Amino acid sequence: MADDDLLTRARRLAEPAAAPDPGLVARLADSSDIPVVREAGRILAAVDPRLLSPPGHEPRPLRVALVPSFTADQLAAPLRIALLAAGFAPEFQIAAPDQQLLRLGGAVADLDAFDAELTLCPVHEEVFLPRDLDPGDGAAVRAAVDERWERFASAVTGYAARTAGAVLLTTVPLPAAALRRVVSHRGRAALARLWRELNLRILDLADGADRVDVLDLETLLAEHPGPLRDARLHAFAQMAWAPGVEHRYAAEVAAYTRAFTGRGKKCLVLDLDNTLWGGVLGDDGPENIEIGPMYPGNAYAAVQRTALALRRQGVLLAVASKNDPDLVARVLDEHPELVLRASDFVAIEAGWGAKDESIRRIAKQLNIGLDGIVFADDSAFECDLVRHSVPEVTVIHLAGDPAEHAAALLARGGFDSLTTTDTDKERTGLYRARAERHRFGAEQSSPEDYLHGLGLRVTLSAADEYTLPRIVQLGGRTNQFNLIGRCHPEAETRRMAHSPEHALLAFEVADRFGDEGIVGALWIARHPDHWVLENAVMSCRVFARGVEHAVLGAVADAARAAGAHRLEADFRSTPRNGPAARFLDEAGFAPAAPEADGAGRRVLALDSGPVSTAAWITTTVTAPALSDSREGHRIP
Repeated sequence: MADDDLLTRARRLAEPAAAPDPGLVARLADSSDIPVVREAGRILAAVDPRLLSPPGHEPRPLRVALVPSFTADQLAAPLRIALLAAGFAPEFQIAAPDQQLLRLGGAVADLDAFDAELTLCPVHEEVFLPRDLDPGDGAAVRAAVDERWERFASAVTGYAARTAGAVLLTTVPLPAAALRRVVSHRGRAALARLWRELNLRILDLADGADRVDVLDLETLLAEHPGPLRDARLHAFAQMAWAPGVEHRYAAEVAAYTRAFTGRGKKCLVLDLDNTLWGGVLGDDGPENIEIGPMYPGNAYAAVQRTALALRRQGVLLAVASKNDPDLVARVLDEHPELVLRASDFVAIEAGWGAKDESIRRIAKQLNIGLDGIVFADDSAFECDLVRHSVPEVTVIHLAGDPAEHAAALLARGGFDSLTTTDTDKERTGLYRARAERHRFGAEQSSPEDYLHGLGLRVTLSAADEYTLPRIVQLGGRTNQFNLIGRCHPEAETRRMAHSPEHALLAFEVADRFGDEGIVGALWIARHPDHWVLENAVMSCRVFARGVEHAVLGAVADAARAAGAHRLEADFRSTPRNGPAARFLDEAGFAPAAPEADGAGRRVLALDSGPVSTAAWITTTVTAPALSDSREGHRIP
């Protein structure tokens, strides 16, 4: 599609009674025509973001503070496009370029009042390297960098301590012109070494300050085709980054935003022919497909190694291929050059049906949303079919030279996460065990026989340093069973873990088919006469087994033993947390007062006896705040 058509579509959305166009922002995010993206970003600032989202997927509001060290007014437009394409509806506050340290330091109050969920701090080299400094005086340069670093680090860490949102810094690329001002080769090497030390300090801030993360822009720009800076724009308007760099930065911010809000993609669905290997399996035969040490086979092997690396870090792999299923099974089992095997996939849809339907079946089988799926295929027809039929799915068209395909799988950062836990690394095994449970259930005469036959065991434990990362991750990633529809910030979660007035709990599930690991968490405030579930989250992997009722029963018993007369639960309705609402209703929680906008407090009296749980579950409690061990009771 021509880029001027994209602008026409954007302008049409600004008209009264405009029809939704959910595919537009994805097209804009993929466009290399930066002026078109910038103009579209300005137009869409006045458009209802719901017109840009697939039906039933309202974009998530996001307050974004842009606090740059240079003129970055034009950055809002590509940021808006990238964030809209990632499912967010951004509201921006943009600071003047000469106020970065003042605002981060708290001297200008409106930044704190804005209460940003995400604060972006683009930085250029003059923050640390004064332009009038003698570049050949190595000692003076180091002293200036050290002194300015201390001021910058103090402002950032102070702001991070005050805000509940995420703070994203960048490493600072050093322009070649700044390096060449030093005429001696050894002097240049010394300046380059000093600059790398500075960027290491910036990277280290992510380890030492809560809610601070760093985007390594210096490394990302190593393969960027354009210049760091447009000299004319820098001289005219103090714009430190060229438009192409701003465009790249916006895409990386969107990937980070998905990560810190728990909206990273969960499953990569791959085609086979001319995607995981060269050639067509049915026509060429297993022995003639291109895969191996020579080009182009080595390019397809690189795609497989990239997919395997994702699988080892928790991304689920699946297949959607128009192929003979028996032949596919044979190749995945026998071909000596394949990197991926059948055991690396959680679902294999091989047949002659439409691929959009295959993707829908995969999502249903895995119990994940379609917006958690990335689909990669070499066929333009199949890619367009999925884009139009399932607009929630992110589509990667692997066109052109197969040597570029491995990088294309990673280019958008859709699978980014803040941390990788042991549970992530075992996720493929967990989902394959789920398939075994489905097969076992199909053999049972009734749902009760199935549940009793599983031998379910639930263990509740207090959070510790080992389980905190998983708890934080669950709070960010879990959308369906999440009482309040959002996550507690990591710093607040850590504080609650050490607070005597709170209980921060994780719960694990195991059965005859294996250990599911930590699948849920509870944030509990303990008062003398009542306990409050400030949030409860649970992975969709263990839905429909009564786990949430077993956990609630243990909490209710502990609260009653501590003298509490009721449990209260905070609840905020979202488009996706219907399972959490149903749980509260089934457990007997009633609204404490009329709810506004689907949000409010719900109450469960404890004076009427034990809270019913599930007879097929054995619950063990190891948390000091919840001290008894109990057998479950049947849910009426």
